[in-house]
Amino acid sequence: MRVAIVTRIYAPEPAAAAFALRALAERLRDRGHHVTVVTTAVPSTMTIDDEPGIDVRRARVIRNRHGYVRGYLQYLSFDLPLALRLLFSHAHDIYVVEPPPTTGAVTRLVLGLRRRRYLYDAADLWSDAVAMETDSRFVRGSLRWVERFALRGAAAVVTISDGVANRIRELDIDTPVVVTGFGADANSFRPTGVSSSGPRPEFIYAGSYSPIHGAEVFVSAFAAFSKTHPGYVLRFIGNGTERGRLEAMAAALEVDRISFEPLVAPRDLAPILASATATLASVRPGTGYEYAFATKAYSSLASGTPVIFSGDGPTSELIDSLSDDGLRGGVATAWDANAVAEAMRAIADAPSTASERAELAAAVNRDYSLVAVADRIAAVIESVATAR
Repeated sequence: MRVAIVTRIYAPEPAAAAFALRALAERLRDRGHHVTVVTTAVPSTMTIDDEPGIDVRRARVIRNRHGYVRGYLQYLSFDLPLALRLLFSHAHDIYVVEPPPTTGAVTRLVLGLRRRRYLYDAADLWSDAVAMETDSRFVRGSLRWVERFALRGAAAVVTISDGVANRIRELDIDTPVVVTGFGADANSFRPTGVSSSGPRPEFIYAGSYSPIHGAEVFVSAFAAFSKTHPGYVLRFIGNGTERGRLEAMAAALEVDRISFEPLVAPRDLAPILASATATLASVRPGTGYEYAFATKAYSSLASGTPVIFSGDGPTSELIDSLSDDGLRGGVATAWDANAVAEAMRAIADAPSTASERAELAAAVNRDYSLVAVADRIAAVIESVATAR
């Protein structure tokens, strides 16, 4: 078949979605399909790896000051030209569409004219997440309408968890939903970097930090932790709308060992995660978004590094299940600074060894492989494309 993947973000950009889509493109290629990726041009600082057998078509877009395609203007700079790119390109048997919902809406309109099907990849629901970003009823209502339009037009929807699938059904969307899960990128992240003297005295938060994440809990927790463990560092690597607030909190708490750093490529992030004492992830409770999965946890686990997760939802269940299996996957706590500080102390006082990290990475890559997830999505694509 001829399969097109439509996405504003793709490798080598440092994001979980980019890793997952690259794995999907490779698995579709390996299963004998012709794969085209319709995506964006990356910043000049990033190196594009060759992908034999995959036709990656890139177009320039507007990026925000952090170099990310995030924001209304940035999305439009991809979506509006996308309409022409889809309309006048060779027709494919089926299309796979990645959020934002505006991309899904544009795809539905164009493919409706061309009488082609698409599959929508809904790792979460943007119209739920935006409730934490704005009080505007117009913005929230408009995004909800656009997202429903994109989901209802799809031949099928794939998602990472039962929580997201249930939420889609609650919105009165009857499109078939298949839970395919999410996985660890073993090609990019490996358990290498811990010396014989142990991990580096660092806690790493890698990824975006918006109001739904509630990353301020880590600033408060680190301030308390530093009183008993002064030699440690907390590094935020990524970007988010909460940066100014987090910096102000750190200054008010007089914590000077917190750094805020830009996004880095996977090859540069991998050794940072692998050598850290632990990584951090969170989902703020009480937002209606607790069903979401903190996918950044998978990169850490694939590196063999334990995760301190703060909040509710499926990420807690994953961390707890790893502990039940006798693996040092980390600690799941309530969204509470004291609880997080205690978890930091426990891991810092008894850090995992190189052998324990290798065991964790092997188990995660066996049971939560990104390649296995890509195979499940590929099977859904094949089923949808061949259905009458």
